[in-house]
Amino acid sequence: MKRLKSGFTLVEIMIVVAIIALLAVIAIPSFASARVRAQRTACINNLRQIDGAKDQWALDNNQPPTATPDWGDLIGVTEGYIKSMPQCPAGGGDQTYDIGDLTTNPSCSAVADHVLPAAAAP
Repeated sequence: MKRLKSGFTLVEIMIVVAIIALLAVIAIPSFASARVRAQRTACINNLRQIDGAKDQWALDNNQPPTATPDWGDLIGVTEGYIKSMPQCPAGGGDQTYDIGDLTTNPSCSAVADHVLPAAAAP
């Protein structure tokens, strides 16, 4: 009686490894670009939040268009317009955002393409 050995041959294992490597080569750049897009989107949302806080601060305090709020005016759990200091996910560290005056959009100093889009004309 002849015994059959069951298992995978070396060629079969090599084919599976090659297929997995090919899928990894295709997928890894997609994951990297998705991460960059997500960081950019999060940063732009932070810029929108800062811009809205500036506008609300100006309305509440009857400020002229040339006024420039500072972080103390905008941040605070009970009396601020933003609960905590926003940070760019791509840049890390504190103070990556420049508030600017009421006529300019806030900006991100960490990454150049993190820019608040211009408002659509009514």
